[in-house]
Amino acid sequence: MKKRSYQPELLDAENIPKQDLFRNLLELHVINKLLGGYSLSISGLKKVLRKKPQLGHVMDIGFGGGDFLKSLSQFSQLEKLDLQFSGVDIKADCVAYAKENLATTPGITLIESDYRNIDAETMKTVDLVHVSLFLHHLNDEDIVKLLQFCKAHNCMVLVNDLHRHPLAWLSIKWLTRFFSKSYLVKNDAPLSVKRGFSKNELQQFFRQAGFEYYEVKWVWAFRFMAIGWA
Repeated sequence: MKKRSYQPELLDAENIPKQDLFRNLLELHVINKLLGGYSLSISGLKKVLRKKPQLGHVMDIGFGGGDFLKSLSQFSQLEKLDLQFSGVDIKADCVAYAKENLATTPGITLIESDYRNIDAETMKTVDLVHVSLFLHHLNDEDIVKLLQFCKAHNCMVLVNDLHRHPLAWLSIKWLTRFFSKSYLVKNDAPLSVKRGFSKNELQQFFRQAGFEYYEVKWVWAFRFMAIGWA
């Protein structure tokens, strides 16, 4: 656990059978609901809003099943905030799943694309980029490039990702072994922890990307909330 694993996750493969991918996305929703994934992102959004109340457009990069977008949008509606939400994901099946998942959550724009191909005019409207459980799928160089992309477009960044810790690895390994019905989750959940981060590593990524102001906070259960301020 002293160094990140770069072993590829099964989820990052192409041509995953649709029913297997959808089962994976459903179980990830349950995991995030039970282990505080959504509450962390909402807390991060609240923190950004306290400093930047004029926030207008939140873009979620690597949205997967769309559940984080749903959670943030529902919070925005409950608080009567005038926020626009959009999501970007490279997998067509993820976009299809998210469209159905978000059918009753109006006002969210989904884009099937590599984030690097988003046009400059669209990025001019984005105030905050949200990346949840996405950074650990990237190598160190690509993490810095993503953060640089955000900084180049004057976007704040809200990161929700995993703390690389032996107890986190052991816990999720046994939980998914007994309760998961997805071979993707059983393989990738503990591997995701090995691909996770230390606090110093996340801080270093922000520094390398050129962020002058950033903060990294540990949050239960074994997650980090990191914010880069534009």
